[in-house]
Amino acid sequence: MALYEHVFLSRQDISNQQVDQLVETFRGILETNGGKVVKVENWGLKTLTYRIKKNRKAYYTLLNIDAPSAAVDELERLMRFNEDVLRYLTIRVDAHEEGPSAMMQKRDDRPRRGGDRDRGDRGDRGDRGDRGPRRDRDDDRPRRPRDNDSE
Repeated sequence: MALYEHVFLSRQDISNQQVDQLVETFRGILETNGGKVVKVENWGLKTLTYRIKKNRKAYYTLLNIDAPSAAVDELERLMRFNEDVLRYLTIRVDAHEEGPSAMMQKRDDRPRRGGDRDRGDRGDRGDRGDRGPRRDRDDDRPRRPRDNDSE
């Protein structure tokens, strides 16, 4: 059987218990079609980047699934009809991640990305060539000729 990561967004006005009921419903659908849910992570209520069906927030839930493709197709088909599910995404993976997902890790536990502080010593930047010295920002505006500059 194939391994999948499945994330779905449910409406903001349902309770946590109703989200858990949705997860159990989807788990039952997968099990009747020969699959199983390996792990469930509730990421909680989060603000959406843009409105989806007049909702500004949604409950995010991750399911790690070990199931045949027919079971996943049936799950997605039934999610389309469920009015509590706003969006869903299923991705086939080679292996499930051990431990918590990136959304559940604390910011301190995540590996650091190379930012501005990790650029190291930039050294001497070299000669500016024929560009001359740097000017202040005020020097960018056009100058009026002075009376003694007209010579």
